[in-house]
This record gives sequence, structure tokens and C-alpha cells, in this order.
Amino acid sequence: MFENECLFCRIVKKEIPAAVVYEDENFLAFLDINPRAPGHCQVISKRHYRWVWNVPKVGEYFEVVKKIALAQQKAFHQEAIWSRIMGDEIEHAHIWIFPRPDKTAGDKKDFKGNAEKIRGVISKN
Repeated sequence: MFENECLFCRIVKKEIPAAVVYEDENFLAFLDINPRAPGHCQVISKRHYRWVWNVPKVGEYFEVVKKIALAQQKAFHQEAIWSRIMGDEIEHAHIWIFPRPDKTAGDKKDFKGNAEKIRGVISKN
């Protein structure tokens, strides 16, 4: 897969819109378009790597994941935040993080509102 064909690389380049909840020099977090629960995020490296294990500074990557997960806990009043390290359906390193689906109230398709909730918590920290 070439970077110009990769869905996540196109999101990084802003060629495809996404409900971004966090962005820094190396990483991007945005709401999943097919969420398992309200606030379901994808956390990706801005550079194209096939697997999470190929991402340089993987510790920094997991610090971003932690930041998003802690924000989800507060934003959705949910202690249980689930995660999955993925890479099969989109060939770009990504980590799913989302509040426990059967315990989290709210509309999982309210992308604007859910993104604002998460960003609001992050901005306070």
C-alpha cells in the first residue's frame, strides 16, 4: 500500500474530513466513522507505518493513547475504556480506544458532540 492510497494518510493530509480530537507533530486522534461506542477514537501515527510496532517513539504513541483514554473517562463518565491494537482492515498502524459500549450512554454517531466532549477535557488538562 502506498501512502497516497492509504485512507488514514489521506485523513492526515486533510483530504478526507474527520472529527479530530487531538493532534500533535507526530500523532492524530479522530473519531471512528463506525463507532463501537460514543467517543470511539482511532489514534494513528501521522507518518505511514504498517504496524504499531514499526512506529518510532512508540512510548510517545502510547502516551497519546493514554491522554485520549483519560479524556474519554471524564467526557463519558465511564471508568472502563477499552482498546485494541489494530492494523488489519486499514494498513496503517492504529489503536482503537473507546468507552465500554454496553455501559456508555449517548449517541455514538454524534461525531461533532462527542469530539467536542473529548477536546473539552483535553483542553482543561
